[in-house]
Amino acid sequence: MNSRFLTGSPRASVFSKLSALSALAGSVVFFLSARIAHAADTAPTIDTGDTAWMLVSTAFVLMMTIPGLALFYAGMVRKKNVLATLMQSFALCCIMSIVWMVAGYSLAFTTGTPWIGGVSRMFLSGIGAHIQNGADIAFTLGADSLNATTMTIPESLFMMFQMTFAIITPALISGAYAERMKFSAMCIFSVLWSLLVYAPIAHWVWSPMGWLAGLGTADFAGGTVVHINAGIAGLVCALVLGKRKGFGQDDLSPFNLTYAIIGASLLWVGWFGFNAGSAVGANGRAAMAMATTQIAAAGAGVAWMLVEWLRSGKPTVLGVISGAVGGLVAITPAAGFVLPGSALIIGLITGVICYWSATSLKHMMGYDDSLDAFGVHGVGGIVGAMLTGLFAYGPLSATDANPSGITGSLHQFMVQGEAVIVTILWCGIISFVLLKAIDLTMGLRVTPDEELEGLDMSLHGERIN
Repeated sequence: MNSRFLTGSPRASVFSKLSALSALAGSVVFFLSARIAHAADTAPTIDTGDTAWMLVSTAFVLMMTIPGLALFYAGMVRKKNVLATLMQSFALCCIMSIVWMVAGYSLAFTTGTPWIGGVSRMFLSGIGAHIQNGADIAFTLGADSLNATTMTIPESLFMMFQMTFAIITPALISGAYAERMKFSAMCIFSVLWSLLVYAPIAHWVWSPMGWLAGLGTADFAGGTVVHINAGIAGLVCALVLGKRKGFGQDDLSPFNLTYAIIGASLLWVGWFGFNAGSAVGANGRAAMAMATTQIAAAGAGVAWMLVEWLRSGKPTVLGVISGAVGGLVAITPAAGFVLPGSALIIGLITGVICYWSATSLKHMMGYDDSLDAFGVHGVGGIVGAMLTGLFAYGPLSATDANPSGITGSLHQFMVQGEAVIVTILWCGIISFVLLKAIDLTMGLRVTPDEELEGLDMSLHGERIN
């Protein structure tokens, strides 16, 4: 072949350019194909280990309500109200499951606005739309927001895990109005409260789109969303309903502390699903959350027991289990943000403060918080949320987008305080309005005769022999 044709003629020049373009096009195609293949390989997929852990955690958190909280509360009321107290937790488990399915999940966790979620998951519409041959895909929480979070579990499982939180929160409130609230009023209040208080605050704090999340609020597993929320609602219920008949005069001692300690034990074990499960994966952060949960509960139980021992001369079963639950409450917002040493400090501080709130503060203010829903959950949640702002250890929450993570500082302490104040105000105001509206329309409280007879017989026609 004439080499001049290849190098010097116009035809050779055109041929060379075409060859170069062809090579360039081939390179582009290869590059794009490689990128697409890489993207396919690294796209979020279901992690079976994470999914297995979250299935277990979900069952653990449900166990916290039934039978855990049900027995814990039932053991602390009088014999004539035991079945009614058990009924409250069990009925709320049924009712809140439906409310969450119909609207709660959509309002809390779809993108919507910074103030409330949207309606795209009403009646769980779209959940499971990607299932093929029994296999689902991972999903992205807040896919349309800048802070979208990619999950490694099916959305149906995330929805179920969050449902168990939505179940236990109104059940916690029932400890404040025990032995005197109408069952019908309780049902209506709980449904409305879940939609107007719980779902919005869950969205503010836990949705990537939420405005408190945008400020940097640290609430690992529900210090504000669950415990401060339930505690403040409980305090408002106690104030609006008034005291039980004979409060401060009659013997209102617990019927069966065996029930209570069994319930507290189930709560403690279930709390590992509550806190460690909030890592939404089987990973190091879940392990740290489990460790800090155990240590804080132990510290608070010991602190309450020692203070009670020093003040009254005898440590009590009711005291040590109340202290341990207070520690579990306080570590809830901090579990995945702090180290074990900080967890012990949080537990010890909370045990002392919750003892004071459940004994001295309640009598100073003159309200009848029957089972100390506010004294343990409200106060414990506030203490835990604020101390998270001081003790948070950055590497535990570090990400590619935020390499330093959330670190304890005066700034973070102030951010936590803002979230606490907002939760108290929103929950307190809406709870008060709902209770007053229900009282005006159908009445909140049982009659004096029904209260004297006991709610087991007067409301449910049953009794313990």
